[in-house]
Amino acid sequence: MRTIAITTEPITLGQLLKLAGCVDTGGQVKALLAEGAVRVNGEPETRRGRKLYAGDRIEVEGCGAFAIEVVKK
Repeated sequence: MRTIAITTEPITLGQLLKLAGCVDTGGQVKALLAEGAVRVNGEPETRRGRKLYAGDRIEVEGCGAFAIEVVKK
């Protein structure tokens, strides 16, 4: 599981997927979510605007698993 460090909470699921390198564009985010390839804290997620906080765990088929961590500047 890779850790994704953010400096402010929350981050949206769409932003995280781009930051993690799973997709390059918002259109790709929509397609990935429509396929049912993303789970947040073990539950399927289809909303790209879903807010993520420290401790959330995201699994993306074909890309890996990620944990959110907040770091102070």
